[in-house]
Amino acid sequence: MNTPNAQVADALSRFDVDDASFIADPYPALGALREATPIVFDERHGVWWITRFADVHATLRDRRLGRQFRQRYTEEEFGQSPLDPRWAAFNAHEEWSLLFLEPPDHTRLRRLISKVFTPRAVASLGPLIDQVSNRLLDDLVERPTFDAIADYAQPFSVEVICSMLGLPPADGPDLLAWSHAIVKMYETNSSDEQKQVANQAAADFTAYIRAAIDDKRANPDDLLISQLAQVTDEGVALTDAEVISTAMVLVEAGHEATVNGLANGLRALLEHGDQYRALTSGDVEPAKAVEEILRYDSPVQMFERWVLDDGVDIAGQQLLVGATVGMLFGSAQRDPRQFADADRFDIARAGDTTHIGFGGGIHFCVGAALARAELSVSLRNITQRLPELSLAAEPRHHPTFVIRGIESLDVAP
Repeated sequence: MNTPNAQVADALSRFDVDDASFIADPYPALGALREATPIVFDERHGVWWITRFADVHATLRDRRLGRQFRQRYTEEEFGQSPLDPRWAAFNAHEEWSLLFLEPPDHTRLRRLISKVFTPRAVASLGPLIDQVSNRLLDDLVERPTFDAIADYAQPFSVEVICSMLGLPPADGPDLLAWSHAIVKMYETNSSDEQKQVANQAAADFTAYIRAAIDDKRANPDDLLISQLAQVTDEGVALTDAEVISTAMVLVEAGHEATVNGLANGLRALLEHGDQYRALTSGDVEPAKAVEEILRYDSPVQMFERWVLDDGVDIAGQQLLVGATVGMLFGSAQRDPRQFADADRFDIARAGDTTHIGFGGGIHFCVGAALARAELSVSLRNITQRLPELSLAAEPRHHPTFVIRGIESLDVAP
């Protein structure tokens, strides 16, 4: 393994997920790392960081890497420890998650899920999304200030998800709390205390969804959990464990992406007043702005995969079976090799605007269409109803790197 040169070592030292200044604005440090090297091994985390867009884009689609290795190797063969039994409930909730499965199980599950979670089903949610958005804004437009996350983004997202799944909106706060706890497991610096809380949240969430499935079997409706419990493809159905994992990942990934995408985007818009005015004036469509928001300040900053086959070469670096790669989305999305003036926030961005905010390859986000719809409707309604919106306080970021978001976003109408 090559020793990094001085420039790479210096840039790597600035990549510190425990540093509050890095969390507040990781892009200068990520930019320095990207310009120093396309790939580097970080001994602190045991990960090969991939920094540039073309390499990340290709790696997402390279079937010689995967999110899981246990479908092909034993833990001993792969040089990995067994799953920690302390986190059994969390591990069980991941076992059948689309985010972690590989073919053939991933192919089977995605095909079944796609039979009910269709573009038509998402489009049918349009009136509901608009109704929930405007109802929440009705209460906010007269306030002197409000928190765009706690008062709008979170209740908006969780009500839409509950309505889609067929769960009581009154249960939204529980789903929100479980989701927030569980996603801490995906950070690079989670403490045992956080993992314990996440494991209990996974156990509680699993029991809740299992009860919901039983209820839907007794009282079926045309909403998603009921449909997932009934869907078949050539006589094959989803097991209860698969329905549970699917419902949970839709809540966790869908909620976190929508809330953090909206919060990060609204912050960027309000810090760049000309961009906010481009929406209020109608010069730029909200749907176009969504794509730039997801590029400029990605709600997901890193995605890991394992090397499963010999012969994998990324940016000239040969990687052995068992190596872990960490694709740095935030770095790749600011790569000037892909995006002109990449550090500039431009919602009318011309040229190639392809981004990886929803991942890529077989793990491209199954809920991307829903997230885009929620973000577009929210931007349209907020900018139309609150054309003079401004920041009322400096935003505070969550002390997390992988899932990038803001704790509070106080604004003044």
